[in-house]
Amino acid sequence: MPAPLRISEHVYALPIEATLMGGPTTIFPALILDGAKGATLVDTGIPGMQDAFRDALEALGLGWGDVRRIIVTHHDLDHIGSLPAIVAATGAEVLALDAEVPYVQGDRPGQKQPSPQMLASMPPEMVARFSNPPRAAVTRPLRDGEVLDLAGGVRVVATPGHTEGHLSLLVVQDGVLISGDALTSAGGQLHGPMERATPDMAWARESVRKLAGLPVTAVLTYHGGLVREDVAGQLARVAGEAS
Repeated sequence: MPAPLRISEHVYALPIEATLMGGPTTIFPALILDGAKGATLVDTGIPGMQDAFRDALEALGLGWGDVRRIIVTHHDLDHIGSLPAIVAATGAEVLALDAEVPYVQGDRPGQKQPSPQMLASMPPEMVARFSNPPRAAVTRPLRDGEVLDLAGGVRVVATPGHTEGHLSLLVVQDGVLISGDALTSAGGQLHGPMERATPDMAWARESVRKLAGLPVTAVLTYHGGLVREDVAGQLARVAGEAS
């Protein structure tokens, strides 16, 4: 497994190898560290990844007991798949944007349910995952613009479009944007959200323009990883493409 990547004083990426959409890839959940208030995990991968997360924590000299909270950027299966298992292991509180809470908790069906035709072509284990999706109680709903008292201040940024209640996080003191799926990247180059997985692209484009107005020096995208070169210029470019 790739080693954790230190992005700034408070933020690490946890590269984890996965199989998505039929092929191998690497996802990049985030870990926000605060010496006094413990670790905050951002997203939890697909089902069955709890051991990979445990190993990533151990590589940083941490354990399950250090994880105090889990922030969910949105309820897609590759972001909340291991949430119930990690909550059980850590006892951490779960935070999500208020609009996303009913989806994370399973009170409403997921926004991207496969059609019967798509389900018919999936292997049985994938059908089972969509038929009985992971869910967890949200202990703290978040609001757009709220600043969490962690790591010098973590701003909650509502970035809907990819899902109704998608959020991104700005670690203010470090200038690090954890974008979830509101942005993607490849080879250090920033891109907009994946259109085929984004039900409301008009809303998502507005979210990209919102992110372009933030004071950011590094971006961590869940799909693609770290973007550090000319971040302001790249955000402006992607926002312009979204206009």
